[in-house]
Amino acid sequence: MKIQNTSLYQEMQSMASQAGRVQPQAKLPIQESAATSSAQFGDILQNALNTVADLQRDAKSKVTAVEMGDRSVSLAEAMIAKNKSSVAFEATVQVRNKLVEAYKDIMSMPV
Repeated sequence: MKIQNTSLYQEMQSMASQAGRVQPQAKLPIQESAATSSAQFGDILQNALNTVADLQRDAKSKVTAVEMGDRSVSLAEAMIAKNKSSVAFEATVQVRNKLVEAYKDIMSMPV
């Protein structure tokens, strides 16, 4: 099964913009060189990790605001932010597990 990373990334961007959590970025250009492709993968991974960190910071600040009695943040907003950050973190852990599994598979291949 071959997955097109650019179409997958573009689909993820459109879903994220529909959810209203991030602004859509420019579409990824298709590059033929392996070095550029790996650099793009690294950028995508870094952006994803930054997004997860931002979601966690936002959730923490909203939960703290609710705990301190700030009426500008509702309990529902805090719970939704907390669940979004939890789902994003779990997805990140799954991606990490798949990358580690792929690395192990590659390292066990005979040369």
